[in-house]
Amino acid sequence: MATTADIAVWTSAEGAGAHKAADLTRVSSLEDASPDAVVFAMDAETLASALASSAGLVLANAKLKDADSPLDDARVLWVRDARYAFSLVAHKLAATGQTGSIDSTAVIGRDVVIGEGTSIGPGAVIGDGSLIGQRCRIDARVIIYPGVVLGDEVVVQAGAVLGGTGFGYARNAETGEYLLFPQQGRLIIDARVEIGANTTIDRGALGETRIGFGTKIDNLVHIGHNCIIGRNVVIAAQTGISGSSVVEDGAILGGQVGIGEHATVGEGVILGGGAGVLSGKKMRGPGEVFWGRPARPLKEYLRDLARLKHR
Repeated sequence: MATTADIAVWTSAEGAGAHKAADLTRVSSLEDASPDAVVFAMDAETLASALASSAGLVLANAKLKDADSPLDDARVLWVRDARYAFSLVAHKLAATGQTGSIDSTAVIGRDVVIGEGTSIGPGAVIGDGSLIGQRCRIDARVIIYPGVVLGDEVVVQAGAVLGGTGFGYARNAETGEYLLFPQQGRLIIDARVEIGANTTIDRGALGETRIGFGTKIDNLVHIGHNCIIGRNVVIAAQTGISGSSVVEDGAILGGQVGIGEHATVGEGVILGGGAGVLSGKKMRGPGEVFWGRPARPLKEYLRDLARLKHR
């Protein structure tokens, strides 16, 4: 539960001093709003609907103050980005009421450390020597191999496998036989990372695989051994990243992206859905969009499509 004043501080809202101290426990849609609920408005029409609802608090874009919107409603907090502020409030309210728990069917190995407020779901397995931070959520049937490190407030959805053996082999040139290269490194996942259902992230071979602070990973993603994923990266479903590749801070990877080994996706780069990055390739340019297989700058990709169309 939080007061209007609490939420004003969380969201850096304007003019919070004049607002009443409502007790707020949840976020909701306009249709399900009640006096204990927080809603948000990005445009004047939605703001009017929000004010006509029973919501206890409305987070509204500050730019709407210039429209014909009432400024004296004690339920309105003006924020820079109402959608982001709404998400932040949802996160804060959930954390306020979170208590730690370990389901009776979970399996916890030897020398495991689990932080305060962390919940472990049914059938989850936490391997020996793993370190799980505070206020994490480990859902049903998650497998965390020995020695994996999770920072605070990490979310791992059902069926994910963290720290498994990487897909790296040495080949006998004479017989063609493949022999597993040592996979004895570790996996480190920094704070506030979220990992989708049935996603797999391999441990390092001799070094480490690392997922940076705040990165969000969708369902059915695979990240190979020794990959380094930066801070606040977004990776959509069915993406595969081969071993020893680097994805730098703030990059965005669309669905079904494929990245070869030892490749680099630079800071702030956007890879469109289905893009393919060749092994060893370096994609640079903050905010630049790459698309296609092999991936190339969007303008070049669209030009190539136009040429094909007119053949």
